[in-house]
Amino acid sequence: MKLIAGPCVIESAELLDTVAARLVDINRRLGTNIIFKASFDKANRTSIHSFRGPGIDKGLQMLADVKAKYGLRVLTDIHEAWQAEPVGQVCDVLQIPAFLCRQTDLLVAAARTGRTVNIKKAQFLCGRDMQYPVEKARDAGAREVWLTERGNMMGYGNLVVDFRNISDMLDIVPTVIMDCTHSVQRPDARGGKTGGDRRFVPSMALAAKAFGATGYFFEVHPTPDAGLSDAANMLELDKLEGLIKQLLL
Repeated sequence: MKLIAGPCVIESAELLDTVAARLVDINRRLGTNIIFKASFDKANRTSIHSFRGPGIDKGLQMLADVKAKYGLRVLTDIHEAWQAEPVGQVCDVLQIPAFLCRQTDLLVAAARTGRTVNIKKAQFLCGRDMQYPVEKARDAGAREVWLTERGNMMGYGNLVVDFRNISDMLDIVPTVIMDCTHSVQRPDARGGKTGGDRRFVPSMALAAKAFGATGYFFEVHPTPDAGLSDAANMLELDKLEGLIKQLLL
């Protein structure tokens, strides 16, 4: 079972240390191998005034520090093809954001790093459609490709998860991850930012397990309501271990 967890965006070195140390403790107690996730740049924020992160240079150094200090594998997302090479020098997994999963140059650049490529399913695609992004990555030499479910956009500013997408994507790749926190977003952008409802995160994870998911993605924060990105749907860090225990049963 693949597990990915971390704050939505790099806010500070202190936050990364707090989350990484907790993940190490969980790995030790539960025998898991959680991959640490944080973004150096949230390039798709709703408002021009929203916090985006420290940028690629400082952000990659901070992720490299986490990797060296805590021995965790690291994942981050890229938004432009030129970012793949420097990110691939630091991170073990390169993530393709959902809105960009059909961007050929981005997929090819990520694949050519030799790192694992995690492609998030777009809100406007069904699971079966993800064979084509996977083909692009594999054709460019990707050795391992994962797919991630994160819900589909509906016309009333909400997301709905069709869990059948998990089964359909398992016909394409052996690793299909449920993004349990982004799938509870309410992206109607009221007030210039995306909303969400974190109380549904455990249910999303357990439902995905019933449909055969082989991995789970959680954005976590010690005080999520104070988070600088995705505050409404991040899971409280203190609740992560209990939820993972349920998934391990």
